Amino acid sequence: MSNFNSLAVSELEALQTELKEKYEEYKSQNLNLDMSRGKPCTEQLDLSLEMLDTVTSNSNLKTADGVDTRNYGGLEGIPEAKEFFANILEVNPKNVIIGGNSSLTMMHDTVSRAMFHGVYGSEVPWIKFPTVKFLCPSPGYDRHFAICELFNIEMIVVDMLEDGPDMDQVEKLVGEDETIKGMWCVPKYSNPDGITYSNEVVERLANMKTKARDFRLFWDNAYAIHHLTDTPDELKNIFTACEEAGNPDRVIIFSSTSKVTFPGSGVAMMAASENNLDFFRKQMFVQTIGPDKINQLRHVRFFKNTDNLKAHMEKHASIIKPKFDRVLQLLSEELGDKGIASWKKPNGGYFISLNTLEGCAKKTVQLAGEAGVKLTGAGATYPYGKDPKDRNIRLAPTFPSLEELSKAIEIFCLCVQIVSVEKLLAEK
Repeated sequence: MSNFNSLAVSELEALQTELKEKYEEYKSQNLNLDMSRGKPCTEQLDLSLEMLDTVTSNSNLKTADGVDTRNYGGLEGIPEAKEFFANILEVNPKNVIIGGNSSLTMMHDTVSRAMFHGVYGSEVPWIKFPTVKFLCPSPGYDRHFAICELFNIEMIVVDMLEDGPDMDQVEKLVGEDETIKGMWCVPKYSNPDGITYSNEVVERLANMKTKARDFRLFWDNAYAIHHLTDTPDELKNIFTACEEAGNPDRVIIFSSTSKVTFPGSGVAMMAASENNLDFFRKQMFVQTIGPDKINQLRHVRFFKNTDNLKAHMEKHASIIKPKFDRVLQLLSEELGDKGIASWKKPNGGYFISLNTLEGCAKKTVQLAGEAGVKLTGAGATYPYGKDPKDRNIRLAPTFPSLEELSKAIEIFCLCVQIVSVEKLLAEK
């Protein structure tokens, strides 16, 4: 079909009638299809079942240095886990703390501690400032934004470009305002755009001049090993870049195995400079007597080495890549060349980001929901849930079956067309 923008009013009206008839047919089927969050499917979870057999009642439950994982202690995690997961974070094991099952928890706690105690190099706790601000490259991750809202941190939207956040905006903002204390980053296969920061962006983030001496990059490298192709994106090492720039304390890196093994029973990790970690340890000592060391031991014994981890992630890709391919195929068939939507083709990660015509995202998500397709709420990819152009929608292909996914995307594309026609008719 022609570009919708070139259609006459009579053609748009006829198309509108046809599309609504199809929509009512789908609606009558009483479907219940969930594409709202980036959850692994059952087949992906099954890949790690043997991990449950690596630690049993007959197992040696001591670490390589003789620590009994059943007991108290081990604030930073067991040595084997620190060494193994340091490879994912591309840092020295001495710069790693292994936590519980959630990197989101570690990010939340790091922000909380900074508010009440500052970070290494702070003159006063952040909460002493009348306003604390974070830069939020958007579209971005709604859970990051929720943390800021919880602590009443003002969020400043920074545009995402093809190679990462708009660094001209970033450098200007951090150079002028000492109340800008942090910046959220999902640097590889970003949520939701699937963008990987370029070498230049990483270098500029490491080297930029900040008005706040205690500014921190919250580097959420959640999808570091979640590739969908044989030629994965390469991400420059931010930890090394900050050291070389003379700003070794600038970055705090987070990641986890939540989408590698079991989301409810994964292993979270954090990496930072020795100064930062020394500062954190004193507070963590009061907060906890240590993470789940048995689970850490289970993960290390399951993977054994990075080659096995790579093979494991290739199995994940073999399950979810056909789903991504199917979504991209249907988007192209149903929306391509119609001038009403654009989308990213990611090389990894868990999402596909689509932009509708301005002012159409919320209505599209609403219509899809009424037809039985649950999507991430429109606006969720922006601070405060407010997409200034009301156009971005995050699609999460991993959880549904291929058959369910196909039907969900067909309905979604139909909703995009219906709402777009309504907008174009209103403008004629």
